[in-house]
Amino acid sequence: MLRNAVRERLDMLSELADRADATSLLSVARSELPRLTEGWRTLLTAHEADEKGNCPECSSRWRPQKAPCSVWRSAYEHLVAGALAPRPARHQRPAHALRPVAPVP
Repeated sequence: MLRNAVRERLDMLSELADRADATSLLSVARSELPRLTEGWRTLLTAHEADEKGNCPECSSRWRPQKAPCSVWRSAYEHLVAGALAPRPARHQRPAHALRPVAPVP
């Protein structure tokens, strides 16, 4: 139920980004961007390297995970590196990118 709610919210935001008029998009951006950035900050804080250079969330007692962990690498890819590549216009995206993705159970 929790996963479905999160996925539905992300789907709704993606849909708004693709189809909303400028006024609606501005309103959503003002309300949602601060929430999303705070969520990323909270997640990344939990995955900050400890004094040994390990991620406390991804490490187990017997298997330490060196920082930066996959959460930090994903954040970089989505927020920094991915932002450098311009997103193709909707009409230039492949057809499979326009179809909804089936939810993963």
